Amino acid sequence: MKKDFLLKIGPGLITAALVFGPGSLTVNTKLGAEFSYTLLWVILVSIVFMASFTRLSSHIGCATKNSLMEIIAHQYGRWISFLLGIGIFCISASFQAGNSIGAGIAFFEVFGFSSGFWISIISVMAILLVYTRSFYKVLERVMSVLVLLMLLCFIITFIVSKPDISAIWSGFTFHIPSGSEMLLVALVASSFSIVGAFYQSYLVQAKGWSEGDAPVAALESLRGILILGFLSAIVMMCAASILYEQQIEVRNAADLGLALEPLFGRSTTVLFMIGLFAASFSSLLGNATIGGTILADAFGMGRDLQSPRVKLMVVLVIIFGSLIAIVFGRLPLELIVFAQAITIIIAPAAALFLILLANSKKVMGGNIYSFQKNLLPFAGFILLLALAIFHLQRLII
Repeated sequence: MKKDFLLKIGPGLITAALVFGPGSLTVNTKLGAEFSYTLLWVILVSIVFMASFTRLSSHIGCATKNSLMEIIAHQYGRWISFLLGIGIFCISASFQAGNSIGAGIAFFEVFGFSSGFWISIISVMAILLVYTRSFYKVLERVMSVLVLLMLLCFIITFIVSKPDISAIWSGFTFHIPSGSEMLLVALVASSFSIVGAFYQSYLVQAKGWSEGDAPVAALESLRGILILGFLSAIVMMCAASILYEQQIEVRNAADLGLALEPLFGRSTTVLFMIGLFAASFSSLLGNATIGGTILADAFGMGRDLQSPRVKLMVVLVIIFGSLIAIVFGRLPLELIVFAQAITIIIAPAAALFLILLANSKKVMGGNIYSFQKNLLPFAGFILLLALAIFHLQRLII
């Protein structure tokens, strides 16, 4: 029974691990530090939509033998598949520097030397993992360990920080504080990662699941996304309890860990930094896998994680992120603007393709989505479209 349960763990946890990176940590920390518990409800809403798309994507993966990019190329043309693949690759590569920096900072704060040194070491570690014999199995095990490590570190941090339990309920009043709009968009984007949901189909197929495994895939996907929401909420509550109370300004996620030391001692800071490393490294490896695999698939190279060409594409994302992190020491503003511009186009497009494919009899046969199951994904698509329009207006102005 225990072995059977372990066999069902995988894609959902990987998705949670790759989505919950230093970007998510920083956004949740900043929101907790500036607005206390008042935006906890946004995590709940984002997770509901993320779960609906992750379930939809896993359903497609179980019901079809071909990959999403292959199906899109067949249904809508190779150029559509190619442009979508390029867009997802650019998003992954653009934000990869943030993952490298987050992992480097965690080691730098604990051991010293320089963040560049640790970024190099961590990137080499990630590349070595990519070239292991059974990369999917290694990815699954590494991600599972890192998720458990994050849960342990952040739960202990939560207990130590002693948040005001009664005040937590104020985070579910569905109120938007003035000045929080852009951070709110960033929170939705980091928690409701349509690219992460899109890749769930690939993970399900890499796991070897088929049509009969659809209920298991749906449950496993939900489990992973609930963990993602739980981690996000814990970090925001810790920041509200510690940083908001002291009015400490946040520049990055490490600030929460550093603020713990004068209050609770060095060991608590080290524990938080371990959690930061786990979040950063899991996102670094997972994000590179998404970008590399989907680009390779868009070029017609396939999606097999054992393929040398797919591995090379994954490694290119890792190298790109580490070089940017070492040279600039941060994510350059120009790269952030570029990634945001690409995301504005790609996120709604990826969501729309998932909905269209899940409702196509030609693709799904008798496994098309029911009207009731379509409601949440369609509402999520409208939300992504609205956020894209809002963000585009802010970029233009």
